[in-house]
Amino acid sequence: MLLPGTASDELFVRSVFEGPLRTVGIQLVAPRPVPGKTLAETHLRALDDMAERPVLAGGISLGAHLAVEWALANPGRCAGLLLALPAWNGSPGDAPAAVSARLSAQAVREHGLDATLATVDAEPWLTAELSRAWRRAEPGLADSLDVAATRPAPELTDLTRITVPTGIAGCSDDLVHPIEVAKRWASTISNAQLCTTTLRALGNDRESLGRAAVLAWLKAVGVTRMEQPI
Repeated sequence: MLLPGTASDELFVRSVFEGPLRTVGIQLVAPRPVPGKTLAETHLRALDDMAERPVLAGGISLGAHLAVEWALANPGRCAGLLLALPAWNGSPGDAPAAVSARLSAQAVREHGLDATLATVDAEPWLTAELSRAWRRAEPGLADSLDVAATRPAPELTDLTRITVPTGIAGCSDDLVHPIEVAKRWASTISNAQLCTTTLRALGNDRESLGRAAVLAWLKAVGVTRMEQPI
């Protein structure tokens, strides 16, 4: 089960991960988020409901943070982790993703969704993704953004407790989710591997991020050769 980022949705998760996971024989489960103040808790409950047996968990950005939070609380129920674009450790503070979420929440409340989207300075593909996901998240969008702006991510000391095979993916040119964070996660989790891509590649091919995470996880599992490329 893979969770979306703060104000993203299950449609983006599917576009990123469904193909790469299918190639290695794994069926993706991507729950639709329930926007609002309890966004994180509903994601964690979805993992609880899914995990009748050990599950491969993960997510993108905030979804990756929550998957690790759940794995730490349920070590016997997590079979592995797929973590894309982790954004910070510990308190969000002035982490770029947290600042962006905080400012976006303020703008939506003060100026409305359309006006806020009109000011987004991003590549056309990302603007289109935000427009779809943010409109689907209303009227809980601003509260969802507040969740990301305030919720702590796992501390590095927490990550040392993760022992399951973990695949981490980062974009080397992503200023909102700095690649240094992904590198720290990969060097701290004992059985983790990191594969990287770029936002440019992600814009052209959503699965590039999913392939990076799945390839990293396969390396952590110990698979060094695939009969079929992903």
